[in-house]
Amino acid sequence: MALDEIVDGLSEVSCDVLVIGGGTAGPMAALKAKLKNPKANVVLLEKANVKRSGAISMGMDGLNNAVIPGYATPEQYTKEITIANDGIVDQKAVYKYAQNCYKIIEELDSFGIRFLKNENGDYAVKKVHHIGTYVLPMPNGETVKKALYRQLRRARILISNRYMATRLLKSSDGRIAGAISVNTRTAEILVIKAKAVILCMGAAGRLGLPTSGYMFGTYENAANSGDGYAMAYHAGAALANLECYQINPLIKDYNGPACAYVAGPFGAFTANNEGSRFIECDYWSGQMMLEFYNELLSGKGPVFLQLKHLHPDTISEIESTLHKVERPTRGLFQQGRGVDYRSESIEMHISEIGFCSGHSASGVFVDDNARTTVPGLYAAGDMASVPHNYMLGAFTNGSVAGIDAMEFSDNHDFAEFDAADVAKERDRVLAPTKREDGIPPNQVEYKTRRLVNDYLQPPKVTRKYELGMRRLAETRQDMQEHMIARNAHELLRALEVQSIMDCADMAVHASLYREESRWGLYHWRTDFPEKDNENWFCHTLLSKQNGKMTSEKRAVEPYVVPIADDEKDLYDKQRIRASA
Repeated sequence: MALDEIVDGLSEVSCDVLVIGGGTAGPMAALKAKLKNPKANVVLLEKANVKRSGAISMGMDGLNNAVIPGYATPEQYTKEITIANDGIVDQKAVYKYAQNCYKIIEELDSFGIRFLKNENGDYAVKKVHHIGTYVLPMPNGETVKKALYRQLRRARILISNRYMATRLLKSSDGRIAGAISVNTRTAEILVIKAKAVILCMGAAGRLGLPTSGYMFGTYENAANSGDGYAMAYHAGAALANLECYQINPLIKDYNGPACAYVAGPFGAFTANNEGSRFIECDYWSGQMMLEFYNELLSGKGPVFLQLKHLHPDTISEIESTLHKVERPTRGLFQQGRGVDYRSESIEMHISEIGFCSGHSASGVFVDDNARTTVPGLYAAGDMASVPHNYMLGAFTNGSVAGIDAMEFSDNHDFAEFDAADVAKERDRVLAPTKREDGIPPNQVEYKTRRLVNDYLQPPKVTRKYELGMRRLAETRQDMQEHMIARNAHELLRALEVQSIMDCADMAVHASLYREESRWGLYHWRTDFPEKDNENWFCHTLLSKQNGKMTSEKRAVEPYVVPIADDEKDLYDKQRIRASA
């Protein structure tokens, strides 16, 4: 058989718990589910290969949000995240993470993943956040995925690589029943019956188009095309605060993090073209990005990561992490440019938009047990709504999801689904393969993401959003009627672009619904430039009801950790003021 040749096939399997996504949260969820009930069948489904998939495929340079006794308390962390996110959080979920993450760090340590320690053998935690101290470097962070994979093999978890989930299956009473997937090498359809399903499919990282023009040159793992967001939406699950975009300060043209997280604790800082620091805190937040944006427009741009004032030995230590862990291409990029940190600053810019709770707040709505609004369906990691979650949050909340999903599975039998739903989805998936001629997926994707940049990138202008909605609808029609897939690989790309399109539509709808500005640059509406706590201090939940995209308000749950009035706007006061 020729490579990626399309095969007509349909098969069905069943398991107790199905975990979709083999990056960070997924393997931990599968592991914890299996350990909860070793007799149960747990399947981990991944569209690539679990050995090298997800945002941690090349490793990670540190933990951004480690709540370690002696450095921080769960109460301090919950307060920090609440203030950083303009108060719109479910504190119960954040607090539960903060309580559980230290034992996850110890567990990862026992897997052989090493964290920076001081001469006393204690974790060497660094300060980057506005208030607390939570950053823990990982000198051998490139081993994280290998160590995780060893645990999966040891637990004998069934791993299905090269299967891309496309839609969830539900019973007539609304309970989850399983998922439909397609083999990314052969296009054969696999239906997986499951009592509980955990979505761990990462961010919507291919939503906007990088200014470099490279379609896969995204900050987020480019394989994360928002499939989980789209699947949850089509299953009727609620998604929270999708107007709170992810926008990051990145290295110009490289589109990776300038890494104030790694370099900041050593004395690096963000500066304008005069070499002056203009923000007090390099912790990513919407307000920080707004200050960054304002500095670029003030005539004092470009903006740089300033390192050259540091001792050469300190720079070497920074390089040993930045150029070997998570993004080894970073060092090669700087080398190709002839940039030496000892003599030059690193030019930065503002990234394209995306959805990612890991770095902002937009995700599938979950409670503190990782449950979505669909019974038996869970979500964790960068696609679930616990804000500012990062890698450690994916591990911790993946663990919570795995345990609770197995309890659900132990107390429920399989839900029945309609075979017509499978037939309908099979027709949708394979439609691009049935056309003799048409538009290749990469062209549809480029057009869609170009429209996202043209119309959706903040500042958000209502008229531009209305036009963007029309242009996206025109492109969707082309996609549905004319997109072609000539082999299984192109079919994978065709399915991804449909998720990207769904996420773009959700971004428009959510942004037009919230009629105020909040989260700094993330949701800055020029027609509603002020924060309106009286009418909009709430979550917005987007869902598919009767086939239509709808939004509604959801009250913010009472806080577990109270926030004083004089603390609520601390993140709004980051700009360094000139003093006499």
